[in-house]
Amino acid sequence: MTRNTRRHFVKRLASASAGVAALGSSSNLLAKSYSQIIGANERIRLGVIGCGGMANGHMDAVLKMKESDNIEITAVCDVYSKRLDLAREKTKATAIKDYKSLLDSKEIDYVLIATPEHWHYQMTLDAIDAGKHIYVEKPMTHTIVQAKSIVEKMAENNLKLQVGVQGMSDDSYEAVHKLIQEGVLGKVVMAHIDYSRNYVDDFWASPIDSDARPGVNLDWEAWLGPAPMQAWDPRRYFQWRRYWDYSGGVATDLFIHRITRIIKALGLTFPDYVAASGGTWNYVDSVAEIPDTFNMMLDYPEKTTVMVVASMANDTPIRHVIRGHKATLEFTSEGFTVTPQRATNKAVISSAGEGVKGEALYTHKKSGAEDVTLHHRNLLAAIRKNVPLKCDQNLGFYGVVACMMGVQSFRQRAYLKWDAQEQSVSK
Repeated sequence: MTRNTRRHFVKRLASASAGVAALGSSSNLLAKSYSQIIGANERIRLGVIGCGGMANGHMDAVLKMKESDNIEITAVCDVYSKRLDLAREKTKATAIKDYKSLLDSKEIDYVLIATPEHWHYQMTLDAIDAGKHIYVEKPMTHTIVQAKSIVEKMAENNLKLQVGVQGMSDDSYEAVHKLIQEGVLGKVVMAHIDYSRNYVDDFWASPIDSDARPGVNLDWEAWLGPAPMQAWDPRRYFQWRRYWDYSGGVATDLFIHRITRIIKALGLTFPDYVAASGGTWNYVDSVAEIPDTFNMMLDYPEKTTVMVVASMANDTPIRHVIRGHKATLEFTSEGFTVTPQRATNKAVISSAGEGVKGEALYTHKKSGAEDVTLHHRNLLAAIRKNVPLKCDQNLGFYGVVACMMGVQSFRQRAYLKWDAQEQSVSK
């Protein structure tokens, strides 16, 4: 690459990325500055539905935001009295056992839904009907049909819905999208990403609390809700991610974080085709219904293939890469790098036909992070000043379609097609 061409190319990269970074940081500053001037009577009040491990992380973050962001947790809700009492003690909020009673409260402006996946849909619908803004943990819903319904319902009102894919509060993906739109990578042909872990004895075998007693301090039927009726099984309650009735397994608990990043970066919506593979290869004595090894391959109408892989028995990561005809983009812990492809007869990066072998052309240092506080702060700014959400119901829908098509493909051992006209799945 000639010096002048290279300088021009880097300048374009830096300018585009800096613009996106500035937008991301200004949103955070806007939320913070506005929260400092809002009156005490305009404090935003939060109700928490579900008080398990994930919710406790949210509550800890929001409690630290109380003064700086003028937010307060006013009610907490759970079907297990022990968790409810601990949440009340932590937050000093009103404890409520029935989530519909919480939604009826005029003292609540928005709700956090941090329950197992099978409850996300109904609780979100009820929150919309109650006129509450919503932060719903990922995935947005347990099925594709449910996600479509939420998008349609949200179109009828002015409420804000944030899906808990906190990685979207990292500006890298908006920055990448702008670079791709400008043609920096050339035609993008492939992206691949992973989410792997390694467990010693069994995977996702969360501790079982012997204090839980259905009919005494835990409402088992209320917890099952829309799921099939089951006799009390503490493993299903405390280890619900391992059962199809309540979870999409690796796809909806882990891949949703990864695929949403790629969807945002590439500007994708719905795939054309999805195929998934894997199985229980290591933890062969596990009672888990979901596999410990899971892989998805998605072909999008933009003529781009996205691959997502995972193992729960080996945590060595693969490179998180977007492959373009002109250059390759790799996500790092600091942001991302862009490296040119070696010039060929068919594609060159400069007019001189030169490439830069093994040298990063450009490095982006991210602003923001995969952070619960930033994600809540973004929702607060959206509620107060209509700032764009980092992961709204539309992006949430795209992620659900990708992941649940993967789940269906795996369970049916079928190559599945997305019907764009009907917005449904077929073989």
